[in-house]
Amino acid sequence: MPLALYALTAGAFGIGVTEFVIMGLLLEVGRDLGVSIPAAGLLISGYALGVVVGAPIMTIATGRWPRKTVLLVLMGIFTLGNLACALAPDYWSLMAARVLTAFAHGTFFGVGAVVATSLVAANKQASAISIMFAGLTVATILGVPFGTWLGQAYGWRATFFAVTLVGLLAMAAVALLVPPVKTAQDRTKLSDDLAVLVRPQVLLALLTTILGWIGIFALFTYVAPILTKISGFSDAAVSPILLLFGAGAIVGNLLGGRFADRWPAASVFGSLPVLAIVLALMSFAAHSQIAVVVAIALFGAAAFATGAPLQMAVLRRAAGAGQSLASSFNIAAFNLGNAIGAWLGGAVIAHGGLTAVPWVAALAPLAGVAVAGLAKRADRGQAGVPAAAE
Repeated sequence: MPLALYALTAGAFGIGVTEFVIMGLLLEVGRDLGVSIPAAGLLISGYALGVVVGAPIMTIATGRWPRKTVLLVLMGIFTLGNLACALAPDYWSLMAARVLTAFAHGTFFGVGAVVATSLVAANKQASAISIMFAGLTVATILGVPFGTWLGQAYGWRATFFAVTLVGLLAMAAVALLVPPVKTAQDRTKLSDDLAVLVRPQVLLALLTTILGWIGIFALFTYVAPILTKISGFSDAAVSPILLLFGAGAIVGNLLGGRFADRWPAASVFGSLPVLAIVLALMSFAAHSQIAVVVAIALFGAAAFATGAPLQMAVLRRAAGAGQSLASSFNIAAFNLGNAIGAWLGGAVIAHGGLTAVPWVAALAPLAGVAVAGLAKRADRGQAGVPAAAE
């Protein structure tokens, strides 16, 4: 794999840290800025909203630019956004800085995925995407715990200064290692780009992504209370157990890329049912400490094994004009699934308790399989797509 891929991985790592590290610093942020923990928690929701809104806006705004230039500008926004977070004088300034930073998220992953596939042979494109996405999984297993420790030891602002430094290093890596990649959209009209988003198979592929990640975050958001209140672990044991989730995520991410290279369509129809099974099994495993630890690692692997197949499913169906836009929309779809999943899990707990969460979470990826089947049927209605999708 070319070194340029690892420059994209570095950018993905920084973005992953800044998205998730705030979860471990809510107490510090709330205490320093004089807001409640729920108010501090809205900084997570604000970021997610920024990703969903920013992905189409930034992708359309930069659609005619060379893709390397787009990546550098986005990393610049990311870096300045984190510096603004570190210097924010009050809560609303921090919220605005978080939303600004999030605007770079969806388009960086969307355009980065397109660039990653252009750097390798056709039979390694999904693996290239999985290597880029590995930055996100490494951020989960290493970056977020370190950022949390740094913020607790030296103040939450120190964490955002550190992520600013990561952004500068990622910008340098992209500038030095990523070759110029000419945009495929420079001879098309905006209307042609937007037309991709009304293709039935593209819309169905985006819905498949949303459903898959609703299931993941319906459970993952509430893993800590499941481990403590059902499995009987202490609060201190949660972080080490979640390291196993991160390790499983890294393995699953790379395996998902390999499978998507060999069997593009089958990787979607295979990874989503496996995810549903693992989610359902968590209901039984949660009552045994040994079983739940194993299940957490399997959950990480099954969850992130879906990433590259789902991203490739959208890219193949949006080949040509509008590919970057569709790719960025799929990143927004991941984040929309995260937000809906967290809400769904909370609603299930309110009405059915913690033990019902895994069962309900498992239904979402199963629905995703049905939608993926509809997308495959829609492929047959458009010449040229079925061969690529198969």
